[in-house]
Amino acid sequence: MKEGPDISIIAALIGNPASANMLMALMAGPALTATELAQEAGLMLSTASGHLAKLEDAGLVAVERQGRHRYFRLADADVASALEGLIPLAARAGHTRIRTGPRDPELRQARSCYDHLAGDLAVRMFDRFVERRLLARGGDAMRVTASGKRFFAKAGIDIDALERGRRPLCRPCLDWSERRSHLGGALGGAIFDQIIALGWAVCEARTRIVRFSAGGERKMRAWISG
Repeated sequence: MKEGPDISIIAALIGNPASANMLMALMAGPALTATELAQEAGLMLSTASGHLAKLEDAGLVAVERQGRHRYFRLADADVASALEGLIPLAARAGHTRIRTGPRDPELRQARSCYDHLAGDLAVRMFDRFVERRLLARGGDAMRVTASGKRFFAKAGIDIDALERGRRPLCRPCLDWSERRSHLGGALGGAIFDQIIALGWAVCEARTRIVRFSAGGERKMRAWISG
């Protein structure tokens, strides 16, 4: 079929191992410099810059300039959604990374994954939502149940409004330190926004660490437990 968008160009860029490593590093949350991304991909800076130029031209990454520095980030939520969709497919096919996750206990506890929460606390939250049947899972697909809509509405999260957006409402996102799923998609992002807005946690500048206060963690655990 020759009509419609040509996905082969984007697929080839994402499928390049070096580019894939850099894109997955950006999925973690904060914007990174070309030097940092070169280290993630195991490349010389000049080679990494060539890959980044192609990713920028294709609209997969965007650049922010701060003084003399250029920081790269994923272009938008559509790119993050595409990567989120590929993660469980790669895991199901057995294409997993040897690295078992960050050694830093704070990163393992709670960190950002693009715009949603990852780490031990996020995995526990996801499992509890499924146990309470607020979310229903069928393979890689997920939906919010009727009781889930009522639950999230009480927390100020409008599921109907999120469903009208372009981004998938909810999807499992494989947690690379826990080797289980946390919650991605628009709902995962909305929950993370609420956690920060309520002051339960703060995002540490220029890192992926999400630091919960003692009281904030208690409130979160109480909320997800019902």
